[in-house]
Amino acid sequence: MAMTMATSKEAQEVYRQVRSLQKRFVDKLDTLSQVFGKNKKFQEVTWLRDEGLHGGGSRFEARDKELFNTASVNVSQVHYDENPEKNLKSATAISTIIHPNNPHLPSVHIHISLTELRNAPAYWRIMADLNPSIVNKNDAKVFDTALQTLSQKKYKLGVSQGDKYFTIPALQKTRGISHFYLENYKTENKEVDVDFAQSFGEGIIDTYICILENALEAKTVISKEDKQKQLDYHTLYLFQVLTLDRGTTSGLLIHNQNDVGIMGSLPLHVNKILLQSWKEKVVKPQDELVQNIVNAINEEGFIDTKTKEKLAQVVRQHYKKHKEALSMQASGNTVPSTVSNHKNT
Repeated sequence: MAMTMATSKEAQEVYRQVRSLQKRFVDKLDTLSQVFGKNKKFQEVTWLRDEGLHGGGSRFEARDKELFNTASVNVSQVHYDENPEKNLKSATAISTIIHPNNPHLPSVHIHISLTELRNAPAYWRIMADLNPSIVNKNDAKVFDTALQTLSQKKYKLGVSQGDKYFTIPALQKTRGISHFYLENYKTENKEVDVDFAQSFGEGIIDTYICILENALEAKTVISKEDKQKQLDYHTLYLFQVLTLDRGTTSGLLIHNQNDVGIMGSLPLHVNKILLQSWKEKVVKPQDELVQNIVNAINEEGFIDTKTKEKLAQVVRQHYKKHKEALSMQASGNTVPSTVSNHKNT
């Protein structure tokens, strides 16, 4: 069965928009592979929500293992046009994480989505954050400058929410060095909002590609210490995603038809000993979650497809058992009602 599309013109327009951003990013990443890697293009993987009745998605996954640790550029649209009992009409998104192999190349996370509700105005969720294993102050400056240029008057709000969202209280650390996050964003002019989402997405994609190109051309020597820093940082990234990231948890609680795609942001290897040590730093019942995450990962710390499926189940089961723990998850200035939107009113 093919994937059905949302019926509203706004959702259809945004779907075309995020697909165009997906193509822009994948084409540029493929060019990097051609110039600096093994010339292996990203490959598309599709999934369906309820056999396509309620939409689905497409993700492009990296196949150049020389250039990328893991990388995924995801587009999805879920909708309930025929079900007026649900508050959610449609949710359309691009969500992408790129983890390069070279520890001197920063990772990036970008998310742009529109949520249409039956009983309230549609709103945007716009995020971008730079995640280096080894901090390069010039990369941070380039990324910050791009965020400021692209968001203009929205810059201070986006940065303040981003810094809040990506804080890891238990470790007294922050995931990434440059963060931008607008939650529940909308103005009176829908066309202006669409244009902003488009220009922001294009601009931050192009900025990140420029950062990668400059780093690859520099051909910095990679030491064992550099690789260890990357491994430890990837462990921090996984910890934040699986214990704090509200978007990841919401996706897993809503359905189980795209677990591997939702777990696409996880790096390929983590430092299991370091991860285990953080169990003592979190409050109950999150210590139980951390231990179960550790138990799902093999002794080498390898995060393959089967491990991603196990981790998805671990997170899902934890928050079904400990619903109160959802209040401990990351947020900006407002907490989105993502999960409840998918339920019947």
